Amino acid sequence: MEDQHKTATKAICYHCGEDLPKVKYQTDDKDFCCAGCMAVFKILSENNLCNYYVYNNNPGRQLKNESHLEYLDDPKIIDQLIDYKHGNSSIITFYIPAIHCSSCIWLLEHLYKINAAIFSSRIDFLKKQVTIQFNHEEISLKHLVETLNQIGYEPLISLQDVVKAHSSSVDKALVLKIAVAGFLMGNVMLFSFPEYFGLSGFEKQFQYLFGWLNLAFSIPAAFYCGRDYFTSAITSIKHKHINLDTPLALIIAVLFLRTAFEVIFATGPGFADTLTGLVFLLLMGKWLKQRTYHHISFDRDYRSYFPIAVTTIQNGKEKPVAINDIKIGDRLWIRNGELVPADAILMKGDAWVDMSFVTGESEPIHKVLGEIIYAGGRQTTGAIELEVIKPVSQSYLTGLWNNENYKSNVEKQNFNDSVAKYFSIGVFLIAFAATAYWLFQHDSHKAWSAFTAVIIVACPCVLALSTPFTLSAILSVFDKKGFYVKNTDAVEELAKCDTLIFDKTGTLTSNENAEISFSGSLTHEEKLIVASLLRNSAHPLSRHILKALNVERFYSLQDYKEVVGKGLSAKINDHVIYAGHLSMLPITIKSVSETGVHILIDHVYKGCFDIKQQWRPGLGQLVSKLSKFKLQVLSGDTDKDHSMLKTIFPENTSIRFHQRPHQKLAAVLSLQENGNKVMMLGDGLNDAGALKQSNFGIALTDNINNFTPGCDAILQGSALNFLPNFIQLSKDGLKVIKISFAIATAYNCIGIYYAVQGTLYPLVAAVLMPVSTVTIILFTTLATRWFARKNKLI
Repeated sequence: MEDQHKTATKAICYHCGEDLPKVKYQTDDKDFCCAGCMAVFKILSENNLCNYYVYNNNPGRQLKNESHLEYLDDPKIIDQLIDYKHGNSSIITFYIPAIHCSSCIWLLEHLYKINAAIFSSRIDFLKKQVTIQFNHEEISLKHLVETLNQIGYEPLISLQDVVKAHSSSVDKALVLKIAVAGFLMGNVMLFSFPEYFGLSGFEKQFQYLFGWLNLAFSIPAAFYCGRDYFTSAITSIKHKHINLDTPLALIIAVLFLRTAFEVIFATGPGFADTLTGLVFLLLMGKWLKQRTYHHISFDRDYRSYFPIAVTTIQNGKEKPVAINDIKIGDRLWIRNGELVPADAILMKGDAWVDMSFVTGESEPIHKVLGEIIYAGGRQTTGAIELEVIKPVSQSYLTGLWNNENYKSNVEKQNFNDSVAKYFSIGVFLIAFAATAYWLFQHDSHKAWSAFTAVIIVACPCVLALSTPFTLSAILSVFDKKGFYVKNTDAVEELAKCDTLIFDKTGTLTSNENAEISFSGSLTHEEKLIVASLLRNSAHPLSRHILKALNVERFYSLQDYKEVVGKGLSAKINDHVIYAGHLSMLPITIKSVSETGVHILIDHVYKGCFDIKQQWRPGLGQLVSKLSKFKLQVLSGDTDKDHSMLKTIFPENTSIRFHQRPHQKLAAVLSLQENGNKVMMLGDGLNDAGALKQSNFGIALTDNINNFTPGCDAILQGSALNFLPNFIQLSKDGLKVIKISFAIATAYNCIGIYYAVQGTLYPLVAAVLMPVSTVTIILFTTLATRWFARKNKLI
């Protein structure tokens, strides 16, 4: 018996699970189907990565013959595939169809142990993508791909952005399994018709044959179509916990064994129809869920409007263009502090680029003319002119934005797993209790029906789906109204906020119009110098003055400096110019107002621009609707608008001026220490720290590129008046989640109530599973749309 057991365990490849050929490969007392699988095992063994085999049985994929990868040595092709490159570091994203289980995630996130030239790797399981940062001086792109091939994860590489094309496609293996399961179910039911309608004398002659045919069809249904449930269950048991697939795997196994027993010993027809129908419906439910997730992902990545505008240069004129409308060959004008939206070549200017958004390294990198500046970089000195060489990938920018949320998502997943564990244990206890009761009553038929029906009908999926589908539906409504929230977790934070802090300039005031007056005198040449300086700044005041000057040409500059909240300085045509607050000027100026933008050229005071900004329309009504919140205004300006703000905001509103960025940050921290949930609204220029620290940070935009990674949402200035509606919809979304939880709980309670009585046929329970999933999806979608209409957002 021991020898037979050994033979059985060695019948398949230790790595990929394929049948062994006559001439097999062996190492460390383990058998492999080919040299490729054996080589992968050796690589993992040499790097102490054999835990890969602990997560799943035979998790690997059989290696294909090595394809020709010489084209990956071509620098032009490398440049098209790479997301980022600087010094010895490169970042690339691959689409890998073979990603299918927890072992895949574990191994691909430990690539650095296989090759020290790989710095890090991060997996997006839903999209089957891996993002790898590596040292291209020590490992070439070709060698990197070969390494992935060697461990069984061949990337699908195309120069036409295959990630987009394939990330939204449904897993072909799942579709094939559904087709096979449907075929098997149809045939089993066909052979079961005599049982359904009563057997005539002629049909009884074929009863034994039909039983064996049904058993034959049950084998691929259980062990091919239902294989994923078994592998998932075995993995969870190895890790000493029970996941959601464990009870389903048990019921598939029990149905198969019961069918085999009845057919072999001729005691009955078995449950082949229930088994094949159950597997088919389970796979259909999985397909439906996957399709819905992919639809959400596609909508979010490629259809939603990312409300950021970029300044393009067309026929020598500056023109703001939506980020989605940027094309290859467009010339972009990127000011100090602005984000580079697409890979581009530096054509003019001195570029010092902060790539922390991409790499996490905050030290600015110097770029010279002709060098590539990658998407996600932020210019930190004067303005630069770029030529776009790759189209904008909104999916890529959104992915970078969500990188910091990676850890919290993992924690949330762990929470879901723990809920699943206790839910599954509870289902088992109820099922065994019901079975024991009916066996005690000497009713084995009801005992069997109760056991199978309880396990099938108890569906935790409806509980798990409520939150993501509701919040994703809310995101879709927000997107269409110009309110782009980074992810579903942020929507929950929005609903919890009780305190709102407003910046003044660019938030309460509009960036579109302003009344400009100048106290002093400027020659035409000096106007050109002032305009050339202000052109490099993204600050709203600089843009207002630049628009008022309306000059026809600009000069290049050197030594550009911008002090946040104070002003600008540079050297232009051998003239040293300062523009900003009085404290920015290197000399003391007396008998002038502190307000406005003061101009100093070659240590000669030239005068002051006074900007009377226009308040956003409907501001009074907006504040009135937000009166139930604790409100504050923090402005870096002088207090010249204090009396006006007092008439707009309630009496108990704290209004502070002369606030530097660190003071705004301290104000947010102080409120949070007192237990407040703080929402911060700013332009993202002088308040990036406060936006990041707040529980929910909103960067307002008016046709400008002021996106800051620290914010949780981007709001078009024209949509500010909808802010109370957005907040209310997020709160309503939490109500929808609670109601859907109640529906899901009621479904489970009612289903289990009938199941334990043995009156619920297992196949009916199998039908109820996907029906309950569809019901929750429809409810959350329709309820969210109803609340959106109620809040006048659609």
